Amino acid sequence: MKKLSFILLLLIISCGKDDGPGYQEPYNPNDDDPVVQLTDDEIMDLTQQQTFKYFWDYAESNSGAARERYHPNDPSNSQNVVTVGGSGFGLMAILVGIERGYISQSEGVTRLTQILNFFESADRFHGAWPHWLDGGTGNVIPFSSQDDGGDIVETAFLVQGLICVKEYFEGGTTEEDALAAKADALWKGVEWNWYTNNENKLLWHWSPNNGFAINLELKGYNETLLAFIFGAASPDHTMPSEAYHQGWASSGNIVSSATQYNIPLILDHAGTGTGPLFWAHYSYLGLDPSNLSDQYANYWDLNVNHTRINYQYCVDNPSNYVSYGQDCWGLTASYTRNADGSVGYSAHDPENDTGVISPTAAVSSIPYTPAQSLAAMHFFYENDLMGPAGFYDAFSPQYSWVTERYLAIDQGPQIIMIENHRSGLLWNLFMQNEDVQNGLDALGFTY
Repeated sequence: MKKLSFILLLLIISCGKDDGPGYQEPYNPNDDDPVVQLTDDEIMDLTQQQTFKYFWDYAESNSGAARERYHPNDPSNSQNVVTVGGSGFGLMAILVGIERGYISQSEGVTRLTQILNFFESADRFHGAWPHWLDGGTGNVIPFSSQDDGGDIVETAFLVQGLICVKEYFEGGTTEEDALAAKADALWKGVEWNWYTNNENKLLWHWSPNNGFAINLELKGYNETLLAFIFGAASPDHTMPSEAYHQGWASSGNIVSSATQYNIPLILDHAGTGTGPLFWAHYSYLGLDPSNLSDQYANYWDLNVNHTRINYQYCVDNPSNYVSYGQDCWGLTASYTRNADGSVGYSAHDPENDTGVISPTAAVSSIPYTPAQSLAAMHFFYENDLMGPAGFYDAFSPQYSWVTERYLAIDQGPQIIMIENHRSGLLWNLFMQNEDVQNGLDALGFTY
């Protein structure tokens, strides 16, 4: 066995209300209670082990897949809502759990088989899964009035996990080999070419009821790079490479000469200045940016620079928010504090900073900024932000506020990127896949 933002508007609509009561202990930067000092290795161990519980202890009960959200003070909230992309992150998290000894390999195989069986029987739309599924039935749960079919980006995040599962278990026991074969067959059933709508681009959604009515094109730079790599990699449903160059890269206009804090952006961040930090995480949980380049960018430099700008903005702290600085930083999409004190959802970044820090931003950036990310992890831990499934999703020292809630898409990158920083596990698994290599070659990448 081998070891080794565009949709954010819809997210805000669906998550932007205070959707569950529950006591929220105020954040208190002056708390004098003694805190056990942890070493860097100990804080990484603790963060990974606690975050793993999101995908193991608090998974959706019938499918074994990742719940969209988990609220410890309101555990029945959305308890049957399975997130497709977050479940892809969960597959990778379970591999980390096996490697770190949180579960046995046989326990991992049993749970992963349960999850893959669920996705095999769940609703698909020209091979793509929807954004949300009912964990009890496998039926689509509409994400919005027209978004009731396939979501090619959420599907790409699931496929990322499927490929890692395939590579991890292939050549093992009979049961493990069957699991690897199922993972491989599932991803190869996605009809990436269908989602081009016969043009040189990829469209995010298709529905049997609404067709391509949403008409949301994947254009960089944002979190959607993986979808193009899989489209080029697919042996049976291949997307033309022109969809990447003309669509994603806007025929070269994706390249930017702009800088912030004298740090080059390298690519245009979809007109946002610098986007939320999850853009430097989601496509790179498996896709190793360390030596990744194409005619448009060096993707290691791109992600390091993106993270450094986000960090430097928080250190500079132009709005003078309480506690922002070298230890307290990180702006990305997460739960947020609305102006009236209720809980909403927002894509925080330097152009949309409301005084809310999202721990996943700094923690998941650890391969890019190890010293700064570790400093933030210690700060979060020492300020009582560690809960039953890892660091809570968001907090604000400015408003003495913390939301004791979790989202799968924020927890997954933390355990995975810490592991990539420590061992390269998921990067090594993903990058050894021959289909992935074929897709990268077809699009002109070096890696």
